[in-house]
Amino acid sequence: MEKFETLNGVAAPLNIVNIDTDMIIPKQFLKTIKRTGLGKSLFYEMRYTQEGKELPEFVLNKTAYRKAQILVAGDNFGCGSSREHAPWALLDFGIRCVISTSFADIFYNNCFKNGILPIVVSPENLKKLLDDADRGSNATLTIDLPRQEIRGPDGGTVKFDIDPFRKHCLLNGLDDIGLSLEKVSSIDAFEKKQATAQPWL
Repeated sequence: MEKFETLNGVAAPLNIVNIDTDMIIPKQFLKTIKRTGLGKSLFYEMRYTQEGKELPEFVLNKTAYRKAQILVAGDNFGCGSSREHAPWALLDFGIRCVISTSFADIFYNNCFKNGILPIVVSPENLKKLLDDADRGSNATLTIDLPRQEIRGPDGGTVKFDIDPFRKHCLLNGLDDIGLSLEKVSSIDAFEKKQATAQPWL
């Protein structure tokens, strides 16, 4: 998993509440178990017509936001069914950070396991960040995970909280497999001891 330390990128405003996982990546795209190739289908029903043509009014289809790395969204982001394809699609598009006032628990947990930083802010701070994100290509935010702060284009700062263990995992690029590999020497020692003590197993 790619490490997350400091991200300086364009922030796209998506001021919609209750964005569920089916809106993020519709069910017809869940047939794959690959983590790549889903970015083109992110927010499919909001980004495209039924014929597959781009809807120019959707934020990620606008020139200024086509390479957005940060999403500033409305309350209760990631609700609905528990599909890991949702963070896969965000990440494949290029989104490394989602900012909202609240997240659905399963989606929130899946973000950390895939190298995406979900940040919870107050409604007042979300309004400020949405205003920053409305500036188009000038909507650049800096997400500083070590300092736990968001810095806006005018120098304003928003602090955020994060669980220390999850912070450690993101800073070091550790998913569940990476965490297990950190213990590989202890695992090897246990297996050797077990093989000696119980060779019939």
